[in-house]
Amino acid sequence: MDNNIWVFGYGSLLWRPGFNFIDRQVGYIEGWVRCFYQGSPDHRGIPGAPGRVVTLLPKSQSKCWGVAYQISADSYHTTFSYLDHREKCGFNRYKLEFRSQDNLLYNVYTYVASNDNPDYLGPAPMLDMAKQIYHSKGPSGTNSEYLLKLAESLRSMEVVDQHVFELEKNLQKIQQQTD
Repeated sequence: MDNNIWVFGYGSLLWRPGFNFIDRQVGYIEGWVRCFYQGSPDHRGIPGAPGRVVTLLPKSQSKCWGVAYQISADSYHTTFSYLDHREKCGFNRYKLEFRSQDNLLYNVYTYVASNDNPDYLGPAPMLDMAKQIYHSKGPSGTNSEYLLKLAESLRSMEVVDQHVFELEKNLQKIQQQTD
């Protein structure tokens, strides 16, 4: 078994990996963009009223920043069993190339929800997505918390993600109007 197994996180894995890891590297994958286009009827929403979580869409000349976690060969099955269950609603495991801030290349596994899965919501106006996020709550907590923690995690890594930050601004406007 390979001792160089890495898992790439670009959503909730940034602040809550939920598994043990040996090392953690900040970096990016090329040719992908993070979007709040995946429905979450199991974590940040419920069936019939899903929340919105991020997935990756292919986009040339793009970089999606996140964190790669190195896992031990001994924890391979346990970690992937956990992640396969966590990412069960529409996500599939992909193997991609990751570049760390130190310019090192790693092969990583990550989870992507493609637009042909039954929980895929796709694009919508920012305000509409923010309203859906504001009203959604599931077993893992509020959808607002997910968005705000993602934005906070990206800022702590000094990463600018216009999609996430614009959605965050819209959510904050809604929160101010209702408080």
